[in-house]
Parts: sequence; structure tokens; C-alpha cells
Amino acid sequence: MESQGTDPLSRTFAALADPTRRAILARLANGEASVKDLSAPFEMSQPAISKHLRVLERAGLIEQGRQAQWRPRRLRAGPLRDIADWVGQYRRHWEDSFERLDTYLRGLQERQEQGNGDDDEHDPNRPG
Repeated sequence: MESQGTDPLSRTFAALADPTRRAILARLANGEASVKDLSAPFEMSQPAISKHLRVLERAGLIEQGRQAQWRPRRLRAGPLRDIADWVGQYRRHWEDSFERLDTYLRGLQERQEQGNGDDDEHDPNRPG
């Protein structure tokens, strides 16, 4: 069994924990890009951007291509699919919770509507 720090989901979650890395992934969702293009929106050094790219590569979220002298990075969606599958295991729990909340809110609304109708008839401040 892999340790918690080295299993694929842990690496992916750790990589996604940083907003700069999430922004890089969002950019790569539009297509491959050079390191220079990826670093343009950020006020950080080339080594700092390279470190973020290495974390994303180790997590399997991006890969480096080779086109002559150009070394573009591209998104690899597999680890994101694994995260979606893992989170999806809890979907039934969320749906059950939302259904219970909906039932509760409908009951509150019905009681409120019934209460308002009775109050209007017996309200001494009501004109008429």
C-alpha cells in the first residue's frame, strides 16, 4: 500500500491545493501552451513557475510535449477524472441530504402559509 503522500489522489489534491496551479490548469484546458505563456499572468520568477509545473507533472495533471525547439505543456485529464469519480461516491449522500432539506423546507412553508391564513382572520389590526 502506498503512503498517504504518494498515492495518486493525494498527489492530485496536493497539486490542486494551490491557486496558481489551478490557474495553470485552467489555461491548459484551452490548449497547450509554452512555459512563457503560462507564466505571463503571474508575477513570479521562471524558477517558481517551473516548480509549479513540476508539481503538476508529478501529479500526472500535465505533460510536456516536444515540437522541435518548443516544449509546450498540455493538460492530462485522467487524474481529474479520478478525483471526479472519488467525489462521485458521495453524490448519493448529498442527494439524500438535499431531499431531506427540501422536504423540511416544504413543510415549513406549508405551516407558514397555514399559519398566515389563520392569523389574518383573527388579526385585530386588519381593516374590515
